[in-house]
Amino acid sequence: MSHHLIIEDLNKELSPTQRLARLATTIKTEFGCSAVGLLRLHHDTLLMEAAAGLSPDTLGRQFKLAEHPRLQTIVNDSAPVHFDQNSSLPDPYDGLVDESLGENLHVHDCLGCKLFVNGQLWGIITLDAMKDTFTKANKEKLFQSIHLFEASIRMAQIEKQLAEQQLFTPIDAQSEIKNNRKVIGDSPAILHLTEEIRLISDSDLPLLITGETGVGKDVFAHYAHAYSKRHARPLIIVNCAALPDALAESELFGHVKGAFSGATHERIGRFEAADNGTLFLDEIGELSLSIQSKLLRAIQNGEIQRLGSDKLHYVNVRIIAASNRDLKKEVEEGNFRKDLYHRLSVYPLHIPPLRERGNDILLLAGYFLELNRSRLGLRGLRLSPSASQALLHYHWPGNVRELEHIISRASLKARGASHSRHDIVTIESYQLDIDNLSEQAHPIQDTHTAPAIPVDTSLPLKVLIQNFEKEVIQQTLEQTHYRWTEAGKRLGIDTSNLHKLAKKLGLK
Repeated sequence: MSHHLIIEDLNKELSPTQRLARLATTIKTEFGCSAVGLLRLHHDTLLMEAAAGLSPDTLGRQFKLAEHPRLQTIVNDSAPVHFDQNSSLPDPYDGLVDESLGENLHVHDCLGCKLFVNGQLWGIITLDAMKDTFTKANKEKLFQSIHLFEASIRMAQIEKQLAEQQLFTPIDAQSEIKNNRKVIGDSPAILHLTEEIRLISDSDLPLLITGETGVGKDVFAHYAHAYSKRHARPLIIVNCAALPDALAESELFGHVKGAFSGATHERIGRFEAADNGTLFLDEIGELSLSIQSKLLRAIQNGEIQRLGSDKLHYVNVRIIAASNRDLKKEVEEGNFRKDLYHRLSVYPLHIPPLRERGNDILLLAGYFLELNRSRLGLRGLRLSPSASQALLHYHWPGNVRELEHIISRASLKARGASHSRHDIVTIESYQLDIDNLSEQAHPIQDTHTAPAIPVDTSLPLKVLIQNFEKEVIQQTLEQTHYRWTEAGKRLGIDTSNLHKLAKKLGLK
């Protein structure tokens, strides 16, 4: 094998992601195969770190060894493993290789072996082909080249560690998040957000996570806890929206025996359960003002009183709060305490909506596809090209949660239309059941053409200006499907001012 391209890359300054992606592409070219995957082992699961020749959603998939006998065989064998066309073991990439067209969905030839970094098993490399490709000479070439692949992976790890040491204080390697992809996505918005979270990992500052319903605020709360100094201590989760006002105080702060009807024994609250750890208050905007005042004292001084007791208890808790409401606006309207808001929003984090995350949509889809493939006991589950495009062009009002539900529902429909569980099941665009697909045939961000508005010069200038404003706002709202925040961004107007102007012009 010609090694010069990989050696050249070793001397280049590349990001870890770029280095692994280039390595996969180079190997694919050198071996003349259809696809290459570099998969990192975490416990009993392989995570796709880089790939060439596979569908975009493959990078979001996580492969459990127990469900993929080929991958398990590669992990357990000390030498390169070859699966030819006669192998009875299903290939995890059946239907996912870019060259798999029409009825030819099954990988014909597969070669794989283990990869080690600093003497520790890192993961595996897989090479797949849609026709006979891997001869005895190819196997020997792979074996002889492994050390160079491992050197490139080791370089990527060193670069990642150096970058982290410049920005972050190293965390105990036992942290689960350290080697597991909890946040799926590599869009600039997500990479910036995860970097922000890790920047404050040393601090006990409260975090206020905001974002639309369904963006995954709880996932980022877990991520923030796992990268904090408290990662070895408990993360206690409270869904404030599910707490009746009468029980909220007892749930948060505990109660003593006889504090209320049914209190047959003393019970600690969530604050005490989270002592020395993290308390995640999800949908905190749903708490009543009376509970908010007691919450403020607990956050400020670490003091809590169990319901029915005068005794003070002291706790050391890091607070992460989340809300899909505009808490600043809630403060202005008197629904949320101003002092509590300022206490919580020392470091606010906004989770971007799914529609602003680009190709992350397909990575997340891949993750949910693999989950559903496993649940339904299917050999393979994939998206048709039209289905992939439909997902990319949809506006996702329900965000990641909606994507999860759509993939689950479509998987069931596609499975029902299939003849056998041994088929490679393909989800078609119509099975996604996404509303207004015809309207989404072109992405919203491409509709920036200036509106053509007729001008009646017989009218006074003031009236002409008002008519023009009205027409521009109306057309922009239609183009953005009445998403006021998006319309405001396009027009360069604050959302609240846009609402006021629209009402003034008779549009509301």
